[in-house]
Amino acid sequence: MSIWWSQTSGQLFAEAALPKLTKRFVDALKPVTVDTLYRDSDLKGFGLRAKPSGVLTWVVQYRNKAGRTRKLALGKVGVLTPEEARQLARNALADASKGEDPSADRHAERADLTIAQLVERYLADGPADKPTKKASSWEIDASNLRRHVVPILGSKSLSSVTTADVQRFQRAVTDGKTKAEGKGARKRGRVRVRGGSGTAWRATVVLAGMLAWAVARGMRADNPAKGVRLNKLTKRERFLSGEELARLGEAMATLERQGANGNSLAIVRLLILTGARRTEIASLRWDYVDFERGALRLPDSKTGAKIIPLGAPALDVLAKLPRSAASTWVFPAARGKGYHLGVPAIWRKLVALAGLEGVRLHDLRHGFASFAVADGDSLYLVGKVLGHTQASTTQRYAHLQLDPVRAVADRTARRLARALTGGSGGDNVVKLGSNGQ
Repeated sequence: MSIWWSQTSGQLFAEAALPKLTKRFVDALKPVTVDTLYRDSDLKGFGLRAKPSGVLTWVVQYRNKAGRTRKLALGKVGVLTPEEARQLARNALADASKGEDPSADRHAERADLTIAQLVERYLADGPADKPTKKASSWEIDASNLRRHVVPILGSKSLSSVTTADVQRFQRAVTDGKTKAEGKGARKRGRVRVRGGSGTAWRATVVLAGMLAWAVARGMRADNPAKGVRLNKLTKRERFLSGEELARLGEAMATLERQGANGNSLAIVRLLILTGARRTEIASLRWDYVDFERGALRLPDSKTGAKIIPLGAPALDVLAKLPRSAASTWVFPAARGKGYHLGVPAIWRKLVALAGLEGVRLHDLRHGFASFAVADGDSLYLVGKVLGHTQASTTQRYAHLQLDPVRAVADRTARRLARALTGGSGGDNVVKLGSNGQ
């Protein structure tokens, strides 16, 4: 190990040449007393900087086209794995070999980058850094960032954003400051941007994730979203009663007689009968439908590949749907090549007709689970039908298991009460003799 004094920074530095930097090496690393650089023997220029404070940072060193030595911080240990940092180092070294100067570019970014610009960079480059994150999740992030973050924080520079700014952002979205209605990205689509506590919570979590990515990229030293007090979420669990379902059925029949869109009504009916998520049914393709085994075989969903078992009424709905050789969708759009998107509009009409104000499409999924559990089916099996990957997700329906238990208690108590009054309820009761036989 070599040690030297830097006149520029007035600090003592140490440098050590070691084998390839790996997780095992990092885990075994002992605290240092001076700022120390551990060089990787496998990739020239790649290293790990350890400070007496305990902070460990991945770095890469290179020469720019002017021949000056530059050092670029890639991100902190714990934020980046050794292999992720190694790949970023390779990218930086490749850029330097082409005459670019990654360190200078970053300094320019830090000086000029606004939150609005960061949003677009994150959405463009983030998927490569998070390959396991689903495209649908990125679409949700993009919606939150563009519809909530940009209107409030978009003009601020990344370096100027404080924890107080993030806290105020959450409050503003909660108060409905970003509430709007306009044209969606898809043709014929309308978007309603709402405020509220839950919306603000989700938008703030997405903002925090983007800022963490910026820290990992070395665009900023810290994440101002850390320490922000997130809104407390109130879980909505609305279960439709049998009487409410009957009113919903009447409303569906009324709209059907009035000539409402058949695809929308069929999708709602299948949501009721399967407990599936809206996009799982609306985006259904015919080759996902297995009539022989009575199931939907989805190659992808919110929780990955998934099989949704179908009861006879659900199979009957699918069997009666018209099929077109021109489209692979079960519910094709009236215009264009996509699938049908008109369910929310028909749902609003159904809710109004049935007097179910406040009931969401997703509550039909809760309704399926509540009926199954109340009928005595186990939470494990209900979770399997719904495609829950964690038992805790189905646990929210545990209190409904009291319904079949309560029914047993009620039947037994009624029979015993009739027996006490000499009624017929005691006819099947086995009489015990005085000796217990």
